[in-house]
Formats: sequence, C-alpha cells, structure tokens
Amino acid sequence: MALEVRLQHKLQQKLVITPQLQQAIKILQLPRDELDVLIHDELDQNPVLGVEAVEAASEQEAALLDGPPSAAQESVQERSAEEEIDWHTYLESYNNDLPSLPPSGGEEVDEERPSLVENHPNRPESLEQHLSDQLRFSKLSPEEQYIASLIIGELDIDGYVSTPLVDIAARSAADLATPVEVGQVEQVLELIQTCDPPGVGSRDLRECLLHQLRLQQTEAGDDPVCELAVRIVDSHLGLLEERDSERLAKALQVSGEQLEGAIRLIASLEPRPGRNFGEADVSYITPDVYVHKVGDEYVVTLNEDGLPRLKVNASYRRFLHSPDGAAKEYVRGKLRAAAWLIKSIHQRQRTLLLVAQSIVKFQQDFLTHGVSRMRPLVLRDVADEVGIHESTVSRAIANKYIATPRGIEALKHFFTTGLRGNNGQDIAASSVKERIRQLIQAEESDQPLSDEAIARRLAAEHITIARRTVAKYRETLHILPSSKRRKLR
Repeated sequence: MALEVRLQHKLQQKLVITPQLQQAIKILQLPRDELDVLIHDELDQNPVLGVEAVEAASEQEAALLDGPPSAAQESVQERSAEEEIDWHTYLESYNNDLPSLPPSGGEEVDEERPSLVENHPNRPESLEQHLSDQLRFSKLSPEEQYIASLIIGELDIDGYVSTPLVDIAARSAADLATPVEVGQVEQVLELIQTCDPPGVGSRDLRECLLHQLRLQQTEAGDDPVCELAVRIVDSHLGLLEERDSERLAKALQVSGEQLEGAIRLIASLEPRPGRNFGEADVSYITPDVYVHKVGDEYVVTLNEDGLPRLKVNASYRRFLHSPDGAAKEYVRGKLRAAAWLIKSIHQRQRTLLLVAQSIVKFQQDFLTHGVSRMRPLVLRDVADEVGIHESTVSRAIANKYIATPRGIEALKHFFTTGLRGNNGQDIAASSVKERIRQLIQAEESDQPLSDEAIARRLAAEHITIARRTVAKYRETLHILPSSKRRKLR
C-alpha cells in the first residue's frame, strides 16, 4: 500500500510568547530591589536609554495608572513589521508625552546615566572563620591543622559535629597519604571544643550543655547549683525533657527549690552555639507597596523611591538618517528594546497597584483589627475584581512585600484558605492559627491544653476543626505539644 502525500488546511489558535512578552512577564514578577538592578543593567547595556530628571509628574502618572493609555504610549507598542513604527515622530514626541518613573527624592540625576551609590552591608563573620582565627594561636602540626579544618568544615549551622570521627580520620589519612588515628582526631576536636562559643564542636545536646556547665564550674569554683545541673544533664536529661519534676527530684534526692535553681541554670545555656554566626550577606526587605490610613480609609501607593525616570535619548535620532544600514538597524533594535522596557515597567506598576488595592479592599478588617480578622481570599477573588487572569495575580504578588500599619507583610500572606464555621461564615486559616496561639499563650503552665482540648474550645467558638488539623497548625506555629509545654514546678 503506497503512502499518499496530501496537503491539509487546519485552523488552530496558539499562544506565541514573544521575547517582548517574556520580558513583560519577567518584569512583573520582579521584586522592588531586583527591578532596580534590572533597570541599571539595561542602562549599562542600551545606549539609547537615559534618565530624565522631572520635578513633578503626578498628574501624568495618575493618568497612566488609572486611565487608558495615551496616544504616546500606543505609539511605542510593538508592531508586526518595523515599518509601522515611525521612529522619527516617536523620538520627537516621546520624551514630552510619555509619563515615566519618578526620580529619587527630587535629587539631581544625570541625564544619561543614574548615579549609583552602592551600600554593601558588612558580611557577618562565619563560624568557620571565627574558629579558624582562634586556632591560629594554637601550636598545631600541619597534620593537625588539616584535621582541624576538616572538623570545622563538618560543623552544621548549630555548631555540632554530626560526622563520625572515624570517617574524618579516614578522609584525613586519604588526603594526607599518611595514617591518621581516631585518637588524633579526638584530640583536635577537644581543642576546638575549648574555643568560643562554648559548646561548639559537640556531637549532641548533652555534650554541648556539659561543656558549658563545666566551663562555669571552672570559673565559679564549687557551686552546688552548677554541680546539680551537671548531674541532671549527665544522667537525667530524658526526665528533664519530659518535664517530670517529681521523678527528677526523687532520682536526684533533692528538694524542689534546689531542683528549680539547677533547671534555671540549664535553661540559661545555649543549645545551639553556632546560631549567632552567619554565612550570607545581610539582606533587607524593601516593600513594593505602602498602605497608609487616611481618616477611615486605607490609601495604597507604590514604592517608587529611587527608581530612575527612564527616557529615550533623542540625540540618537540622527542615526536613523545614517546611510550606514548596519548602524540604522542597530539603533532601531535598541529603540525597540528601550520602548518595550519602559512599557513593561509601567504595566508592572499599574498591575501591582491594582492588585494591591484589591487586596487591601478585601483585607481591611485585618489592617484594622489584626490577624484574628483575616478574611479567606484566593487568587480568583482578586483576578475577577481587577479584570486580569489568576496567573497574572500570582506573578504580581510573587516575592513582593507591602508595608502596612501592622508591619511589613508578604503580599501572598493575605491569600489564605477558609474553614466553614458552625454559624455559616467562612474563617481564614490564618485566623484559626492565631486563635490557637492565643489559647496556648493563655493556658495554665502546669496544665497545658492538648490538641483535643483546643479543638473543643474552638468548636465552642463555632469553629469546627479536627484534632489532627489543630496539631498541624500548631506545628506550623513552631509550638511544642502539650507534653513538652508543661512547666516544671
């Protein structure tokens, strides 16, 4: 049977994501600080882009964000063919008609490039660096120095050594091409454990606490409280974790008052000696949106402080008359890139403002009364009100923060699922979590509420929730179960 070749016509709808659309989507998702980096990178790469210093443009910006696009904005849209864009007319009218982003705080800005002031916070000292600096003053052989570097490299974020010493010895022997005994590694580890912070280099919590207590014994001498604390940590740490004060006092044959003093001393120790040392640069949250209460209303504004006011340098229009075809094509490409960048930034700002205004409208009770009045909200609610797709709302709130009278919050924090109450009203999951936290804070220290008891109390408040859901919410709040919240008396 011969194969027959035929031509067929097929009508099909297909979405083509052009590079310009990809850029617009990327810019929409960028948080405030990354947008600033992108703008400065584009200014460095595109000679057609410049920065315009304008003292007042609030009316034009309001028209951009609240009204339909102007004729000048329409003129910078990408056409299917280059000939549809009259670059000569565009360059003549662009800088005068198109609203642009505000300059930083009214300061004088260079016409061609913004003045970049880099402010790098100091890098926090790492635990590895802190220990290495101390070991420089120790008389270690080259082999011991290498073993010390391996041990320090194996410390976790809390300052503990979780790798077996036999593995460190084997690795040291392989790297140094010489036999290394576990006893040598143990000696180097003991030296590291004498360094600051106290307890560093321990292999478990018991060892960490004992190192700190014995250091206090060395400094304070014969202290009965410290001696009792050592006995508790050394032999009865399990009873301490169970908070069984009666069995603990009976096992140690001490009074309740003596036991209380030792427990207070243990509670003052640092169970995670490496927590105060960082590995990364200090980062700061820059809010993308501000909310201010004016009278009885909440006013939403964008954080445009520091964003340069972009423009196209009109001086490049002379290249459009150049007989050099390559130069003319290069300038046209840069003009197109500049126009789409500015259009995408304005579209981002407009979308972000509309989404933020909608979120604030839905969550006014939260802004006024707190988390307990958080309203259930999903992406579709905002998308339907603003008139955009849910995916656009998702991109608009991604990695962005809003500064409210109640502090800085992630925009995604306002989106939460709801639970159906007995009274027929939906209750936000975040509100239920807050209520659980309040109940636990108000509980008797020696009679903490179980998850079942919390579920019963919530049911009395017309909130139907299962015990396992209470346990899940409690864990997300980083609250211990009732058996470990009981205070020792």
